[in-house]
Amino acid sequence: MKHDWIPLTTVEALDEIKQRSFEVPCLIFKHSTRCNISSIAQYRLNDDWDFAPDALEGYYLDLISYRDVSSAVAEQFSVYHESPQVLLIRNGECFYDASHLDIAVDDIKSALLAVGLTA
Repeated sequence: MKHDWIPLTTVEALDEIKQRSFEVPCLIFKHSTRCNISSIAQYRLNDDWDFAPDALEGYYLDLISYRDVSSAVAEQFSVYHESPQVLLIRNGECFYDASHLDIAVDDIKSALLAVGLTA
């Protein structure tokens, strides 16, 4: 099932994501439009996405177009920048990240379950 990603285009939106993550877990997908591995990760996420609408919000960051936002994500969530990369945010903090071909819906579900959230 294809997921309708929420575009992440400003540094200010990171504060909104942090606040929103107190209500629902938020996933940031950092995508490089110039990278084949990133395209594979995006395809796998879209193809396997079967989260309930209120279980997880997905944000899409085109890190080529929005390098400043990508840098701010790494800094604000204390996660080393990689591409592609996913970060799971809950209660304003990143509690899970994965990159490259380690990005998988099943692993995201496992991370959610590990902290007591329903996938």
